[in-house]
Amino acid sequence: MNMNLKNVAAIIGISAMTTVASMWAYGKITEKNSSFETDGKLPANYASFFNVSAPASTVDFTPAANAASPAVVHIKTKTNAKKVESNQRRQRNPFSDFFGEDDMFGDFFGGPRMQPEQRASGSGVLITADGYIVTNNHVVNGADEINVTLTNKKSYKAKVIGVDASSDIAVIKIEASGLPYLVYGNSDEIKLGQWVLAIGYPLNLDVTITAGIISAKNRSIDINSRQSDKPVESFLQTDAAVNQGNSGGALVNTSGELVGINSAIASPTGSYAGYAYAIPVNMVKKVVTDIVKYGTVQRAYLGISYPKDGLSEEELKKVLAELNTKYKEGEGILITDVLDGGAAKAAGIKKGDVLIKINGVAVKTSPELQEQVSRYKPGDKMNLIIKREGKDMSMEVILRAKLGSTDLVKSSKAAEKLGGKLETIDKATAEKNDLEGGVLIKELGTGIIGKSRIEKGFVITHVNEEPVNTVEEFYEALKKASSSSIKISGVYPGYFGNYAFILNLNE
Repeated sequence: MNMNLKNVAAIIGISAMTTVASMWAYGKITEKNSSFETDGKLPANYASFFNVSAPASTVDFTPAANAASPAVVHIKTKTNAKKVESNQRRQRNPFSDFFGEDDMFGDFFGGPRMQPEQRASGSGVLITADGYIVTNNHVVNGADEINVTLTNKKSYKAKVIGVDASSDIAVIKIEASGLPYLVYGNSDEIKLGQWVLAIGYPLNLDVTITAGIISAKNRSIDINSRQSDKPVESFLQTDAAVNQGNSGGALVNTSGELVGINSAIASPTGSYAGYAYAIPVNMVKKVVTDIVKYGTVQRAYLGISYPKDGLSEEELKKVLAELNTKYKEGEGILITDVLDGGAAKAAGIKKGDVLIKINGVAVKTSPELQEQVSRYKPGDKMNLIIKREGKDMSMEVILRAKLGSTDLVKSSKAAEKLGGKLETIDKATAEKNDLEGGVLIKELGTGIIGKSRIEKGFVITHVNEEPVNTVEEFYEALKKASSSSIKISGVYPGYFGNYAFILNLNE
């Protein structure tokens, strides 16, 4: 019996010694193989993480949700039945004058067709106690009737104050007082990984709140180019669940402050698939202020060209060879051209310069550049840090409007009534049709132009017999119009003859 106990004790002792020796040897081997850590030091990027004390409890979304949700409204729109351009139509239909606009063969020949009444819904955010609401342009664009319902189930008719297709922002208003509204936060302070709430009316449901984090900043997804030839995008990306109907709703932080307006989702199906995009509130504030104060957005331009983001190595080499300059991808915005009459050229900026900072804020991508410039108006001063031949230089730039002027753009009520999407025709089209310039009607819209006999693709060359070569000249001619009607004339590219139309601005 005693011998057995001694044997057991010996076995236990040997096992313990073996275990200790094995652990010592493993520690030595691990120490030799841990080539990414030296002297027990942590990587620099972890220093702030471990120096910050952990929160005492988990995040509570209740206060933010309760404060913000009453200020988010349900927007329902109705667009009346109307004649629209056939999808088959690309140029003026030579048979339209023969058959007339109401002929039954319209669709067959590419003529007008009837579009049935349409109804849609989205969300909006109250930003004042007297009923100003910010939403998306695509929520209210073209609507003949807009209804707003609050969380208390009260409904109001709304009118459009102004829209900006470039940023996809619109301002509408209801007649009421003492309303709840959201306070602005600061989207510049938003951090990756920060909790946010998306609030809106998805899928025609009642007010709905979802939570997520900021998963990326300064995103461009090229969605605003569908409604504007000068899109401005620098989205906040979040994984908070957002669906159709959330457009125009609020993205708020855990303090209940508005940090973004939900605008789009990335989805192969049209439903939530993991990522949603919101317009940063600092951009929203500028656009809303301009619309309310001036009736239109005061958009300023630097007057530079730069490569698109994500060039391949070969594409970048080609650009650098043409400029005969050096550039490291990610160090800033490479300037490939400086436009005549622009703010940059007036300040002395040259091709091959690299824009590094705007008013102290680093810019490395085109969305970052767009977001910074979009906050300013013509006549504002900006300090730029640019790199030229390896040296940093500070330059003061006075921003200009599109035509090189620092004057603010004045809203034209006549232009608003006309509606439609207009743009200056390109040089190739002008030369091909023996024109000095002109204004292309790219989309008819729901205003006076859309209700007239004018068809998409028409190029306006004169207003009241006064020649107009650009969109800006067209709007200036409208302001000079003294009567309630105007005569516009022009051509349909590819077809013989000039056409004239009288438009009643009182319609």
